[in-house]
Amino acid sequence: MSSRKLTRSVIVGAAAIAVAGSAYGIVSATSSSSPAAASTSTSTSTSTAGRPGSGGGGSNARSGPAAGGSSGTVSSLSTSGFTLTTSAGQKVTVKEASSTTYEKGTSPASASAITTGERVLVLGTTSSTTITATQVTVEPAGNPYTASSAAVVPFQQGAPSTSKTIGQIPADYSQGSGTIVSGTTANKATEAALAAYPGGVVDRVVQLSNGDYEVHTIGVNWPHHVFVNQDFKVIGAE
Repeated sequence: MSSRKLTRSVIVGAAAIAVAGSAYGIVSATSSSSPAAASTSTSTSTSTAGRPGSGGGGSNARSGPAAGGSSGTVSSLSTSGFTLTTSAGQKVTVKEASSTTYEKGTSPASASAITTGERVLVLGTTSSTTITATQVTVEPAGNPYTASSAAVVPFQQGAPSTSKTIGQIPADYSQGSGTIVSGTTANKATEAALAAYPGGVVDRVVQLSNGDYEVHTIGVNWPHHVFVNQDFKVIGAE
């Protein structure tokens, strides 16, 4: 048993004793090509669309947590998980569970592989900037999931937000359309989006009527929507 898991067990055991007389409450990374800069338009406006927990304009609002993920550097550890900081400066709380699986590169690992300063890719259920992890992968330095991206515009409270369209946006796309997906499909789309645009938090993946996917990102001023085709290649962003 790893030292982190043992520490958690000791804490739980101590709490159980104290309760007498009182109540006690990956991965195999899918590669992604860079989105083609076929068409680009840029404008500036004041927006809160990238604010953690926001719906990115409102019409994409959802009722609850959904499959997604994030990537970055482990900044602190706790008995219930860890905190990571993305390459764009967003803080993300990661909750681990007994069902969480771990990999180091492409090899199986344990929770002890998660240490302060490690670069990680986290997949799981996202609620605002908290992720309940199903899989955590320790990535080597320079991996695209944890590298900084000049294309990503970090979120700053009250700062103007860049509105930009790059590459191919599905012709019939409209915010709020499509069906939220989960499982392997959501994981592959999330990985593709984070490899092309690391720095944000994916809080849902939506399959559009033409079969492509919209990966919705928060915690950055741009991009909020990354479009991934059926082969899980990034084709555009806005």
